[in-house]
Amino acid sequence: MSYSFRRNRHSIQEYVDGILREDRVMLSKAITLAESKLVNDNGLAEKVIERILPFTGDSIRIGITGVPGAGKSTFIESFGKHLTSLDKKVAVLTIDPSSQLTQGSILGDKTRMEQLSNDANAFVRPSASGDKLGGVHAKTREAMLLCEAAGFNVMIIETVGVGQSETSVKNMVDFFLLLLIAGGGDELQGIKRGIVEVADAIVINKADGDNISRAELSKREYQNALHLLSANDNKWQPKALTCSAMKQTGIEDVWKMICDYQQLTSANGYFKKQREKQNTQWMYDTVFYHLHQRFLQNEKIKKDLPDIEQKVRLGEIPAIDAARILLEMYHQ
Repeated sequence: MSYSFRRNRHSIQEYVDGILREDRVMLSKAITLAESKLVNDNGLAEKVIERILPFTGDSIRIGITGVPGAGKSTFIESFGKHLTSLDKKVAVLTIDPSSQLTQGSILGDKTRMEQLSNDANAFVRPSASGDKLGGVHAKTREAMLLCEAAGFNVMIIETVGVGQSETSVKNMVDFFLLLLIAGGGDELQGIKRGIVEVADAIVINKADGDNISRAELSKREYQNALHLLSANDNKWQPKALTCSAMKQTGIEDVWKMICDYQQLTSANGYFKKQREKQNTQWMYDTVFYHLHQRFLQNEKIKKDLPDIEQKVRLGEIPAIDAARILLEMYHQ
């Protein structure tokens, strides 16, 4: 074991003890450990997760996505500040888009949500999306569990932005909120149907000033559109609301709606059933993640992959043949 590894890593028990005593520094280190692609880190992180699992689950998990310009950051900050005023402990996991060259965060450690970041009852953690589809980081679920073990009882997952693949965030949250701005019925055509179908609510932001009437009109149109969708297994009728994150109006209604959802789905058994289903999905996601990592770390693959990629780019080998060659190479 190298000196740098000993210096930057703690024992399993040190991570666990730090998280359970709500040490923010140790929580951040544990999330960094979970997000690492190093094999040694993966093994250590998984053992930490196993130890803290009994202390997780006592939260409401909220996924938030939205169109560009909808004001997600402002909304989450206003929403988070409202929750902390109610003595809730709020953890926000924000997902930044990644550079295709470096896989690092394009926007970096942004100064968004400055007020919420400085709130004693809040924790804001940005992560790069990397090569993970679905608008989330490959280890967002693990980061969420670590935060729950550290005492946070409201989890907010902010995705990169609207896109069909982002519906995968639904597999790790209890309530999925789609944030939009006033645009009328025509805007419905520009929104991926898959997201609308899995959204538990649509919230029209920036309903203030001269925009109030347009926001109300959009709310009615979105509500009508939601009524046309098939009934959900959870017996919840998705709702459309308006708010102004900037003016901090309508935020209380959004939280009340989420509480109503939690009460309904807890009473009819859907809440527990959905969590159980998500645990199964976590199992498969973990399997796929490790298979992907082992494939890329295979010495034969690492040696020949650049050459094979080049031949595929130049059209010298069909992509499907290249995939077969790589798989045969991996299984040799």
